[in-house]
Amino acid sequence: MKWVVTFCLLFLAVMTLHAKSTVQTTDALLRELKKAKAGDTIIIKSGHYKPGNIIIDKPMTLIGEGLPVLDGENKIEIITVLAKDVTIIGLKLINTGVSSMNDFAAIKANTAHRLKVRDNVLVNSFFGIHISNTIGAEIIHNTIYHDQVAEESSIGNGIHLWKSAQAKIENNRVSGHRDGIYFEFVTSSAVKNNYIEKNLRYGLHFMFSHENQYIENKFINNGAGVAVMYTHSIKMIKNIFSQNWGSSSYGMLLKDISDSEVRENQFLNNTVGIHMEGSSRIKFFKNIFQGNGYALRLQASCDNNDFKQNNFQQNTFDVTTNGVTVLNNITGNYWDRYEGYDLNKDGVGDTGYRPVSLYSMIVERVPASILLWRSFMVFLLDRAEKNFPAVIPENLIDNKPSMKPYDLFKKSN
Repeated sequence: MKWVVTFCLLFLAVMTLHAKSTVQTTDALLRELKKAKAGDTIIIKSGHYKPGNIIIDKPMTLIGEGLPVLDGENKIEIITVLAKDVTIIGLKLINTGVSSMNDFAAIKANTAHRLKVRDNVLVNSFFGIHISNTIGAEIIHNTIYHDQVAEESSIGNGIHLWKSAQAKIENNRVSGHRDGIYFEFVTSSAVKNNYIEKNLRYGLHFMFSHENQYIENKFINNGAGVAVMYTHSIKMIKNIFSQNWGSSSYGMLLKDISDSEVRENQFLNNTVGIHMEGSSRIKFFKNIFQGNGYALRLQASCDNNDFKQNNFQQNTFDVTTNGVTVLNNITGNYWDRYEGYDLNKDGVGDTGYRPVSLYSMIVERVPASILLWRSFMVFLLDRAEKNFPAVIPENLIDNKPSMKPYDLFKKSN
């Protein structure tokens, strides 16, 4: 009997420490937040609240029922998290303030380890979710968009992480911000199955962020696609980079990247599929390059990269470079412009294929010469160079071109 009484007392103590309260008005919400203890849960009923800047400085859970609206009235930050083990679920956060001095956000977290932000809608915020110095954050199934016309300088990023680790960014939709997802000094994190479209600058932008994975995301019609800079040991697998058009746009920019893997991605209808500078020891395997202006711009500063079993189809230029010596391995790819033969029927061309044309090198040096594309003079130049190669890089050749495209995807999206 004694142990039963002890158990009941412990149960009552736990219930007291981890209370659950329900609020329906702004005043009630503020009162509950003020008196909340560590581990409490506050349920916010459907409605329109203007609570000011909510500062969470202890572990707790906020849950919205019926997607209640928390309005920053274009003046302030809405939720600031300064504690570990905080969960925010099912809220609609709208209209943060805008400032050139402060990075106002719908949700900002600093040193908030194990933060969970799920199933929220963030509308017209300066920054959507801004996280720093945090381990183990989970940003899952949120919709973040800005539907007002704005300049890059007057809007922040949709999901912004700085100096953090072990984050999970999954199943979010982000549009209308400066960068859809931004990482700086972020390590050992995973970005999976997000839909990032129509952001002003980059769909994904990360710098100095090592050992991360980017898997099955869609980056569609962003200002300049995806930028990957000053980073090593990344994996980009089964992503789609599409409809990134503009004079300085690309599906993916790789600058000073090393020891990484780019596999089973689709680069569709971009001005440039991949632009590479100063990058080394990257494996490009089973990717599709289709309908791009330039499939691959491989600068002479890149070396020891492997390109194998990729499909190059319907691109204006398959490969261009700005040097005469190229120290990369390109072999076993499919090129729709290959005109060789396969006498022994092993599926591999009997002669090598040079994917760089003389005309593409001229365009690299004199961009205005793109006006001559499809002219008879360009046809003669390329034919002459194929028969008597003298200008295009001698060692940039696929010695084992595939006669048929690889069946990499059953269905292109």
